[in-house]
Amino acid sequence: MIHIVFDQTDAHVLQQSIDMDETLIGDIVTLTDDYSLGPIENIYTEDGIYQRKEWWKNILSGGDFEKNISDSLQDDYSKMEELVNRLQNDENETIWIWAAQNKHDVSGYYWLLHFLKPFQGRVMILYLNNLPFINEKGNIFYPTQLSEIPPKEFLKAKKLAREITLSEFEVDPDEWNKLCAENKPVRILEGGKKLTNFDENYYDSELKKYIMPDWQKANKIISNFQSKSKQSCTESYLLWRLKSFVEQGQFDMQGKLANMKDFEIKYFSKAEQ
Repeated sequence: MIHIVFDQTDAHVLQQSIDMDETLIGDIVTLTDDYSLGPIENIYTEDGIYQRKEWWKNILSGGDFEKNISDSLQDDYSKMEELVNRLQNDENETIWIWAAQNKHDVSGYYWLLHFLKPFQGRVMILYLNNLPFINEKGNIFYPTQLSEIPPKEFLKAKKLAREITLSEFEVDPDEWNKLCAENKPVRILEGGKKLTNFDENYYDSELKKYIMPDWQKANKIISNFQSKSKQSCTESYLLWRLKSFVEQGQFDMQGKLANMKDFEIKYFSKAEQ
């Protein structure tokens, strides 16, 4: 049994669940790229892979997340090559995909299907779409991230595992291919497994709500967005958008345009306008 998750925090919680239930014992594979962001045209070709790498280098350079610039994208392809070999060499091997209802997991699910279609009947999906769980306080909640679910609740979730149908292996890649052809850099989950593409400025209007007339460090603006907005987005992308605002002359800035704590942003005063 091979478990696939889309975030390291999810892998940590799943491992705790496996420790409680030997029927779940298997290897956990974590995909590292965020397929809800960035170019996806020709994503399974060398050119498409290169374009994604270059895009992420641009997003991550010159700040807190520069250390994340690596071959992590290629690592996903290497992981899938290894998994495909395992499935080809052992007809009893199975894949369990764990996904919550968020754009990150659903985008990763779509990306995976390209590799797993030949193994229909041996690929399970646990898609926690609008399903209630009980949190550590005993209250019912609807998780949008797997890591929000207490490990013991994962044991109940395994009952939801089902085969990805032949129809899904036909229809879902077509949906992904349409998104790839549009090749816009932001994907938003509209509900179910419905993803819609948007331009790079999708989060801008919401992010600007947290820029004030007084100086605020970039990390404070991003933190407010993450905690107060109904939207969610990776910090590295939000930092890149803030820097873009400054570079376009939309807001005043003091400090060094680098790490989140290195610079502050505010509206221009009337005298400066």
